[in-house]
Amino acid sequence: MIALYTDYILLEKKQSLLTAKAYTRDLEMFQLFCTQNYQLSAIEKANYSEIRSWIVSLVDSGISNRTINRKVSSLNSFFKFLQRTEQLEVNPLANHKALKVPKRIQIPFSETEMNEVLAALKGDDYESLRVASVVELLYSTGMRREELIGLKEGDLNLEQRTLKVLGKRNKERILPLLETVRETLLRYLSEKHKLLGETEFLFVTQKGNKIYGTLVYRLVNLYFSKVSKKVKKSPHVLRHSFATHLLNKGADLNSVKELLGHSSLASTQVYTHTSLEHLKEVYNQAHPRSVKK
Repeated sequence: MIALYTDYILLEKKQSLLTAKAYTRDLEMFQLFCTQNYQLSAIEKANYSEIRSWIVSLVDSGISNRTINRKVSSLNSFFKFLQRTEQLEVNPLANHKALKVPKRIQIPFSETEMNEVLAALKGDDYESLRVASVVELLYSTGMRREELIGLKEGDLNLEQRTLKVLGKRNKERILPLLETVRETLLRYLSEKHKLLGETEFLFVTQKGNKIYGTLVYRLVNLYFSKVSKKVKKSPHVLRHSFATHLLNKGADLNSVKELLGHSSLASTQVYTHTSLEHLKEVYNQAHPRSVKK
């Protein structure tokens, strides 16, 4: 059954092989626990009591709550698959509450780091222009990685310098495009059409298939690893940088909320964390007793 579920993740859910393997490892770990402790040969027969015992054993082994939640999420996804295929009536994890995890403070890229990366994104070939377009769009619009992956050529209006984005819960929003980003996209589309012709999706692989999440992550991580020593260098950090830099420059919270596609201000306030250096700068410029340099 686990093998069947793995095929479902790859073929139906269009997830990467890496993601499918991660799900499979989590399920196999739970399978081993059930076999050793309950002589249970099929994990689809497990009840919540047995699952809870597994969670307790993971906690006792010193695994972080965040990792445990991910493993339980894999199991929950498997049970939902069984329900969808009518092989299970009740999901034993339906009322499960995730373990509490400490909130992580995302540290955005500095403006200097951003400028260094953007300056390094040179080249007129298809691959170089695709990377430049991806990074510039993520930073200049603050869109999510999934939103970028789902962009279609028809979503672009380069004459009006706007872009239609389909966000969470199929909520559409229109985002403005900087002139520099518009120019990069024009060059990218020109090279793309020469190589692959017109495609439904804006960003595609060399074979013309829709770009996938792992590839977007690798592109961002590759270029920012050259200029930044931050531990996390992901598309979401670019989204965080977009919001933080706008707020640092005086943009109001409501405007940033609309650009990010948040349904409430509470979600946007996560991005109000500013760097200590920026706070020092504001303080030194504003306080009457500070020594201006």
